Amino acid sequence: MEALRYPIGKFEHQGEITEDQINLWIQQMDEAPKILRAAVEGLNEEQLNTPYRPEGWTIRQVVHHLSDSHMNGFIRFKWTLTEDTPTIKAYNQKGWAQLSDSFEDIQVSLTLFESLHNKWVSLLKSLSPNNFESTFIHPELGSVSLKTALGIYAWHGEHHTAHITSLKSRMGWE
Repeated sequence: MEALRYPIGKFEHQGEITEDQINLWIQQMDEAPKILRAAVEGLNEEQLNTPYRPEGWTIRQVVHHLSDSHMNGFIRFKWTLTEDTPTIKAYNQKGWAQLSDSFEDIQVSLTLFESLHNKWVSLLKSLSPNNFESTFIHPELGSVSLKTALGIYAWHGEHHTAHITSLKSRMGWE
């Protein structure tokens, strides 16, 4: 079950986060929308409505979750860049995944994810190393630097895309 839940493992980074690591994560953020779109290309309605694991979200819900989550992430970055150590608002991800928009056509969220990442990557590329040291306070995680948050969101996109691609592989949909 753990392999189904975390097909690429949990987010981990040991040691200092270097400028090279930051650049790699920015590249992953830049590529994430294209990789997500490719992962769902050609899937039919029944496949989109298939959970990636028992008691997990459907592929459709995963796609909508990614756009919801990354919208929150982008806003967290902007708050942190314009306020002094803001306390960000957490949100009920499971609740959001049950709202009606999480059962709609995925094209809306795919387009949103692409546009959002275009804007976010542009912002990320403009930041100085010092900007990445800025922190926000997460109600559950405590103090989080932007460089760590960047790694988490780069991982997050790959994590959920792997839910889709591993399900496709297990079901022989490729």
